[in-house]
Amino acid sequence: MSADYRHLNRLLEIYTLIQGNAGWTAKKLAEKFKTTTRTIFRDIEVIRSVGIPVNHDPDQKCYTIARDFYMKPLELTFQEALALVTLGSQIHAKHQIPFSHPAIKALAKIRGQLPLPIRNELDLTDAQMSITLAASATQEGFEAYYELVRKALATHTCLRCGYESASNYGQDGAGNGSKNSAPFLLKPYALFFSQRAWYVVGFHGTRDEVRTFKLNRFALMEATSQTYAIPKRFTLERHLGNAWRMIRGNTTYNVVLRFDAKFAETITDTAWHPTQAYEYEDGGSLRWTCTVDGLDEIVWWVLSMGKHCEVLEPSELANRVREEAAGMLALYGGDGQQSGSKITNAVTSST
Repeated sequence: MSADYRHLNRLLEIYTLIQGNAGWTAKKLAEKFKTTTRTIFRDIEVIRSVGIPVNHDPDQKCYTIARDFYMKPLELTFQEALALVTLGSQIHAKHQIPFSHPAIKALAKIRGQLPLPIRNELDLTDAQMSITLAASATQEGFEAYYELVRKALATHTCLRCGYESASNYGQDGAGNGSKNSAPFLLKPYALFFSQRAWYVVGFHGTRDEVRTFKLNRFALMEATSQTYAIPKRFTLERHLGNAWRMIRGNTTYNVVLRFDAKFAETITDTAWHPTQAYEYEDGGSLRWTCTVDGLDEIVWWVLSMGKHCEVLEPSELANRVREEAAGMLALYGGDGQQSGSKITNAVTSST
């Protein structure tokens, strides 16, 4: 989360707190947001500068906002309204990002306040637009966990959790083949959607390290009253580092790939990684480079390119691709004729 976003979020929350409850002093606000009273004074001036009448009660020594004051309705251009409505309706209607119900309800309220000409134009235009993301993993039954994590992040309270992981299979200490980990205390640092599912980054109390958890793999989640603080230096971007997607390895590699001329243009059309760079070679092939932390994710991407991608560096990546390719060849019999026979038989038997 950027510093600007955090500041805006704090300003909105200060406004909400003062309007909803009496007794908020600069000291109490500073304690709540873990900052200084001087910062709160500056925030109050920013809120006043946009026309919100924040007053100071000299007797109670707290801030107040008149009960009859309400923020003015949003004034959106057609392009702004279209962007919001399209993103909300397309992503929610197709269930592409789970737990987006509050967003679509908010958009419905915004849409209802728009001038009639803009609403009519939206009805005509929105139906002709479409956004399709990669299909997400099912999150059915995990909305309660999503809400628990969200509230824990807002209140900085720990969660008592159990987690399902293939690496834990048979390691529950009871010898019963369970793949559930022993309950542990989780301090959530971030909640984010990536690669078709929701994830939680947080401090694992038993393993004494920051880890990434897939939301739909939690087998247990309970709120606690124990509080914690998110480290000031923590950001999701710093945690992920130069991971190919979201699994950060312990070793950094300079990856050099060569794509043949047939795939070169397709590769340059997409921003695959923040560190990527490329140059065309004689004959139209492409030399593509990036710096990545860990190879576990990028190896599958390279394999998805088939014979059109050659690993030049590092040798560790080339060896892993070679091993996977050899395993695939062995799976299909090792020669074209036998492989074709296996596939033909499989298709025949299925029909």
